[in-house]
Amino acid sequence: MSNFRTTEISDADAEHDGLRFITVKSNYLKGRGDICVFVPDEAKKSKDLPLILLLHGVYGSAWIWALKGKAHLTTQQLIQDKKISPMVLAMPSDGLWGDGTAYQSIVPGNFEKWIVEDVPTAVKENIPSVTVNSPVYIAGLSMGGFGALRLGATYPEKFAAISAHSSITSIEQMKLFVEEPLTHYQPVETEASSVFLTMQAQKDTLPPIRLDCGQQDLLINYNRELHNQLLEANIPHTYEEFEGGHEWSYWQQHLEDTLLFFEKHP
Repeated sequence: MSNFRTTEISDADAEHDGLRFITVKSNYLKGRGDICVFVPDEAKKSKDLPLILLLHGVYGSAWIWALKGKAHLTTQQLIQDKKISPMVLAMPSDGLWGDGTAYQSIVPGNFEKWIVEDVPTAVKENIPSVTVNSPVYIAGLSMGGFGALRLGATYPEKFAAISAHSSITSIEQMKLFVEEPLTHYQPVETEASSVFLTMQAQKDTLPPIRLDCGQQDLLINYNRELHNQLLEANIPHTYEEFEGGHEWSYWQQHLEDTLLFFEKHP
């Protein structure tokens, strides 16, 4: 029996490059939510494949990691080169409120639970190679980096590892990107507004963590600050800097680092 009142999934004969699309009616969203899923060719012969949640940034939606980030092509190439095992990507919308939801529980929806609960459930119900035994990983860019780091730390029992690119590290940085007032994003619990405070509160249960940022990125100093805070708090993590800005060419290149990192933490 499905956990959703309604589910729609794309027809196999209309799919391209392993991309599938799922729409479910979510109680957390109080409406419908979209998920773009990449299922590699190798999945047809496999069960219990790892599931990677890729969270997009502001202005984006379920299609953007694939059709601007080429995430499915990067993944398929790494699988073919035997650098990673076959894995499934789930690229959900953030809930599509305003310029971005920050993946928080705010009016008008619980965008946090949509990602953590509904997205993995919808994939497991519709993609046979992903099961209840599949390890789940979470990653994202910019606002999606904030979501990945914070949700991965908040629900450490659900995720095998966390990775983030060019991350917003505190909810106050949303004002650099969105027109909605910051009052819409203020969570009930103070630590939910900050990646560091969330990780500090969950220090003893965190899964493996990595993050990176481009040296020309407008968020580079915030990422450096988070790195130093984690060092001072003795919270294990991997931090890297590369050439590049807050742009798709950077994220296309460094998604590979995320997938290789996940491969090392089965």
